[in-house]
Amino acid sequence: MNETVDVKELNDRIQKESSFVDLIKMEMGKVIVGQKHLVDSLLIGLLSNGHILLEGVPGLAKTLAINTLANTIDAKFSRIQFTPDLLPADLIGTMIYSQKKEEFIVKKGPVFTNFVLADEINRSPAKVQSALLEAMQERQVTIGDQTYQLEEPFLVLATQNPIEQEGTYPLPEAQVDRFMLKVIVDYPKIEEEKLIVRQNVAKQFPKANAILKPQNIIDARNVVKDVYIDEKIEKYILDIVFATRFPENYGLDKFSAMINYGGSPRASINLAMASKAYAFIKRRGYVIPEDVRAICHDVLRHRIGLSYEAEAENITTEDIITEILNTIEVP
Repeated sequence: MNETVDVKELNDRIQKESSFVDLIKMEMGKVIVGQKHLVDSLLIGLLSNGHILLEGVPGLAKTLAINTLANTIDAKFSRIQFTPDLLPADLIGTMIYSQKKEEFIVKKGPVFTNFVLADEINRSPAKVQSALLEAMQERQVTIGDQTYQLEEPFLVLATQNPIEQEGTYPLPEAQVDRFMLKVIVDYPKIEEEKLIVRQNVAKQFPKANAILKPQNIIDARNVVKDVYIDEKIEKYILDIVFATRFPENYGLDKFSAMINYGGSPRASINLAMASKAYAFIKRRGYVIPEDVRAICHDVLRHRIGLSYEAEAENITTEDIITEILNTIEVP
């Protein structure tokens, strides 16, 4: 890290460059009541070029949130309802024969857009899940012998109902790791729900206005990369991730038998990127330990494999992450 970074100048620049964040939140606030954590997570994913997995019971405005975000950015949006009989071609497209031209032409699928809502991703078989995950990872789609680049910004927001429900295909660990954040969406508070009911029974449902273009987001992503992250914070991030792999080295011996595997290097990268994006959303030019702590659960909760002992003792990944954050020294 270059020590000659002028943090004050950088901070002023980022304050100026991040002014649109408040505007997006204001527009989304017209439509989405409460769910501040969900809105922040969407912005973090958008600004750090990472995809998001949302988990929550149906009816918590997950679809509405991503649709509203697409509206504020004047971007293309498509929603795909995953079902057990869905085929990869329904997602990425296929070759169809044109009698007029007497040749095969490509019919592109709904994944060719800026924002994809993959609704109930755990209801579709592995073939379809892997087709979406290739698009997420490589930002490209292969149909026949042609490869097509996907437009930027490209954000996949996958929702899954809690796994206990019938007819689901849980996402394999390697695939879940592709998601930058796993966000748990909870019920609104009673005051918020009163507003939600009012909004929905009123004559007209509020609508968000387009205030940005997709290019503004691409530019903002480059600015987010400039957010300063000190060497001490880098070490803090690495300590947190390494504590999920080797808890005994950090005085957390009780978790040794609880964890089958910890966060991959992707966890460290995502934790650093998300911390930068979080600082940007808070309109700061540098990362502080609170930024790391604020997004740590979302980045790590789907990257820790629990053993049978942990399940027998009712220990969750949340408990482990909280304990790690309480144990590791904050710089």
